[in-house]
Amino acid sequence: MFEALPASAPDAILALMTEFRADERPNKMDLGVGVYKDSKGQTAIMRAVKLAEKKLYDEQNTKNYVGPAGDQVFCGFIRELILGQDYDQTRARSVQTPGGSGALRVLSDMLHSVSPDATTWVPDPTWPNHIPMLTAAHHKLERYRYYDSANNKVDFDGMMASLSNAKEGDVLLLHGCCHNPTGSDMSLDQWQAVADLVNKHKIIPFVDMAYQGFGVGLEEDAAGLRLLVNNVPELVIAASCSKNLALYRDRVGSAIVIGANASAADLAQSRLTTTVRANYSMPPDHGAALTAMIFKDDSLKAIWMEELNEMRTRMQRLRREFADALRKRSNSDKFDFIAEQRGMFSRLPLTKEHIDRLRDESAIYIVGDGRLNVAGLPDDGLDDLAEKIVAVMSD
Repeated sequence: MFEALPASAPDAILALMTEFRADERPNKMDLGVGVYKDSKGQTAIMRAVKLAEKKLYDEQNTKNYVGPAGDQVFCGFIRELILGQDYDQTRARSVQTPGGSGALRVLSDMLHSVSPDATTWVPDPTWPNHIPMLTAAHHKLERYRYYDSANNKVDFDGMMASLSNAKEGDVLLLHGCCHNPTGSDMSLDQWQAVADLVNKHKIIPFVDMAYQGFGVGLEEDAAGLRLLVNNVPELVIAASCSKNLALYRDRVGSAIVIGANASAADLAQSRLTTTVRANYSMPPDHGAALTAMIFKDDSLKAIWMEELNEMRTRMQRLRREFADALRKRSNSDKFDFIAEQRGMFSRLPLTKEHIDRLRDESAIYIVGDGRLNVAGLPDDGLDDLAEKIVAVMSD
């Protein structure tokens, strides 16, 4: 039976991880995989998480199932983190999911069940796994222009022109902040224009919120999404704790629905829990329990916020220093955009040949579209890295 299966195309990022691990060169550098790394190149466990784990070990007295909707205390904390308190909370419901990817999948399934003939509008470019995930959930996809690669900024006019073709009931996929892979985010005025378009065309926003706290700050990074919540009748949000709590392997996330009213929100949550039951029955507990423990303990939350600030500040500094190093080596300002963008990623103007040469000649690993993980940059050696990048681009 299995020999009849067609071969699957490998995931480019996962393939890059495998290739990097097999590389025995001591000077190898991973700038592709999207995980935060500290100054030692390690994806460390946050101090607040370590303290919470000790506390959870002492206090937790059961490993019973948490149910399809998961830990609702955790879900409440995530809603407050992302949405604040200045909105109609009677319209909001959520379920715990295995990471932001789990939230994306169950929300995709739910949306398709509600409107199977709708088109889902996906930004170009976007996180590579959005496409196979939405396709697996049977969504019909259309791309809308998002990024102006010539000027390294949001192509908002192009975006609005593309979306003028959206029809009632269509779905609009948006990045909440720290756009992956470009690092270019919309302004609040642009978020307002998107809200107006959503209302005009009666489409449903689907917001992927994976990097809150990695851009400008927890509140600032959520400002565009919160504007949307207060200006449109309904939307859905996929939230992740992988980055801002570094709970990558614990798979901690939440699927949030905002309904037109409390009754509609209840119906959406009911459908979500049914979808969860049919997919993976119920989510794991450990990471969500740690997150809830951190958020309800003022001292642990203060430690976490301090750590998150340190991570964000480091990435901002690396952006500035890397842009400066590239400016010096290239004698050009064409890389200055790196310092102006937000979050973990920027996209360098590299061809496949450039990327292959950086890997083969210098053991520098970058994703095929030129996406660079700013959090993977070394604190020392930026000048050398800049020199190698400029060299392959100049040949």
